[in-house]
Amino acid sequence: MTNIPPIVTGDWLEEQLQNPALRLLDATTFLKIPEGAGYPELWSGREAYKEEHIPGAAYADLLHDFTDPNGTAPFTIATREQFLAAIEQFGITKDTFVVIYDRGPLVNVDVLASDWSARLRWQLKYEGFDNVAVLDGGFRKWKLDGRQTVSGENDYEAAPWTFERRPQLIVTKEDVKAAMHDDNIILINSLSEADFRGETNTYPRKGHIPGSQNVFFGSHSSPETRLLNSDDVLRDTFNKIGALDPNKKVITYCGGGIAATWNALLLNKLGQENVAVYDGSLNEWASDDSCPLVTL
Repeated sequence: MTNIPPIVTGDWLEEQLQNPALRLLDATTFLKIPEGAGYPELWSGREAYKEEHIPGAAYADLLHDFTDPNGTAPFTIATREQFLAAIEQFGITKDTFVVIYDRGPLVNVDVLASDWSARLRWQLKYEGFDNVAVLDGGFRKWKLDGRQTVSGENDYEAAPWTFERRPQLIVTKEDVKAAMHDDNIILINSLSEADFRGETNTYPRKGHIPGSQNVFFGSHSSPETRLLNSDDVLRDTFNKIGALDPNKKVITYCGGGIAATWNALLLNKLGQENVAVYDGSLNEWASDDSCPLVTL
């Protein structure tokens, strides 16, 4: 099968459910933003998956299987060995394609994005696999459209991972420090305007990385349709900050490296492939007093 687009519709996926090359993954993770200050509460979506999921889907546990438990934050990217142990159960090969969906970013705030799916997609691309898409509107839209769901669990026949890691898709704290002074790099803060301005207390220190520009990851979909805005609208959003300039590199960040992957996915969709994610994001940056932050 030829490469699939980075975003697929419910109609498209429904037609592919019986395709033996499909690897359908439910990446639901639950995150609750506390009232006032404090770190968000996180828990696995495995039980929700068992109760109800799209037919044929297997569960990919981002929180427990695709992160490094020895990392500095809850979503430090898995080592190569950890990733292989988690991914090979899904039988992903050069002859398969992957579609990922989730139930949305937050439990207590209705933000329209599939950033958990985007996180897993980014990890697959980082580890060398390209034929992967995210379901537009996620599980909520699938349900709103009255499409079939099932309970229980599903497995795929395991297969070895044969793809090579792409280190250029991730950056470190030191890379971001250098990027602050590089006119050829666009830094994108993917959090809300309130977070960007320094009006919230979610992270150890308030504000944003100097020189970064704010593109809220939850601003790209229509509240009426729950689907992505048109490419023209998306293009206008990112063109305003020069992020689609083919001569520029883009680095996206957020709080914990999740929302940043949604902006990275949409940039890829629009043709900008020179995009890297700062995995540590503000969880790491704001914990280091030597790393500057500014507020508005």
